[in-house]
Amino acid sequence: MSTQTSGVAPTEGSNRRTFLRRGATAAGGGLFAVAAMEGMTIRAASAEEGHKDKVAENNGGYGELRKLTRTDPESGFEQSLWLPEEFDFRVFSTAGSLMPDGNTVPLGHDAMACFATDDPNVWRIVRNHEERSDAGEAAPSGRKDNRYDPLGGGGTTTMWIRWEQDAPVFEKAWQSLSGTIVNCAGGPTPWRTWLSCEETTAGTGAGWDAEHGYVFEVSADAPQEVAPVPLKAMGRFVHEAVAVDPGTGIVYETEDQGTAGFYRFLPNTPGELADGGQLQMLKVKDEWNYDTRTGQRAKRSIPVEWVDIDDPDPADAEEVPLAVFNQGWARGAAVFGRLEGCWWGNGAVYIASTSGGDEGEGQIWEYIPHGRSGGHLRLVFESPDAELLSYPDNITVSPSGNLVLCEDTSRDLPAVRGLTRDGEIFPFVYHEGSREWCGATFSPDGKVLFVNIQGATNGDPTDPSLEPGRTIAIWGPWDKGVL
Repeated sequence: MSTQTSGVAPTEGSNRRTFLRRGATAAGGGLFAVAAMEGMTIRAASAEEGHKDKVAENNGGYGELRKLTRTDPESGFEQSLWLPEEFDFRVFSTAGSLMPDGNTVPLGHDAMACFATDDPNVWRIVRNHEERSDAGEAAPSGRKDNRYDPLGGGGTTTMWIRWEQDAPVFEKAWQSLSGTIVNCAGGPTPWRTWLSCEETTAGTGAGWDAEHGYVFEVSADAPQEVAPVPLKAMGRFVHEAVAVDPGTGIVYETEDQGTAGFYRFLPNTPGELADGGQLQMLKVKDEWNYDTRTGQRAKRSIPVEWVDIDDPDPADAEEVPLAVFNQGWARGAAVFGRLEGCWWGNGAVYIASTSGGDEGEGQIWEYIPHGRSGGHLRLVFESPDAELLSYPDNITVSPSGNLVLCEDTSRDLPAVRGLTRDGEIFPFVYHEGSREWCGATFSPDGKVLFVNIQGATNGDPTDPSLEPGRTIAIWGPWDKGVL
């Protein structure tokens, strides 16, 4: 990027496509046959190179994928997916739909989390909207008096879902945060809130009425739009996701740039992020500016520590999006390639480096904290080729403790993939087209996987020519496989 001023040079993967390309016209069992053939090719190549087989047997236990088509009863949008036998899905709350509060569902469905309620059969989902229209061109979200920036078209919507007659039923949605922009990812907290992150440092210099690049907190229980309060002590940078350690209240944060840092926020008062705290950046012990993007070995335990960020809200952040990163870099902090999704589970934070690895196709890292002083970093998986995994983005931990990865790739048939903690990967669901998967999250009881297909991210959400973002609920016999 032209705004990058760090002393570290970005790394671009070779992006080789050495295995069989998946055809966009595959359907039904044919898709599984192609995927299986690719798996055999990859296994043979791995054996020749003396590497451990990275392909999970029988698609993680879920077997053959077949095509299903379902229609959103509210908007009439028709969606086809390839899922394992005995699994089903519903599509709902598409962009442009009118909500009961009088607002329109914004564009760019992205990260989200599902929360329990007093009724075990009712859940609330808080969902981000990565609206990317320029200042003055966005359709502003929510009601004017509630917007953080009068021009902003992003924010969050909250959905009410009921489990009824062995299937999830969408009841309604409403605007819960408005006037923010490029709300890409975030994460849930143990105190029943969603932290929504802006993936930009744009501000008044770009024509907006407010400065952007912050984290905002949204209560899962809020029945309407919350007061939009930027949590400035958590940093102004190109945010992606957050994960919270439930034992300490420490918040971990990712940065979505080619030269990215991994951060943590030590709150002055755990659970009260508005009270301020200390932002820090990860550094590998006894290594200055360690580069995680290439030359890594899976499963190796890397001891780390943390260095302070003195100014989490630098005045030049709009002109220099790496202004926070540069402070940590000057103190020897490590560099990652496009850190996107992160999620807490198994006593660790799982982190997706979308462009990391020798092939530039993605890495999955695990950070295990040891108190407040430091911890260990471990590479769980690195993609050897785009056909096995291409650009992992949002990530979640399944009820079994394994991982679910959403692909953000322009190749045909992007997938939601399962990844075991032992480093074996498999496709769980495909869709036609190139729109990215986002926001994978399980219902509190593990019955349903909710996930988004992002759709268009700029324009008028009511424009019928735009591909709408949509939320999808998937359910079935999870115990057949590893998720």
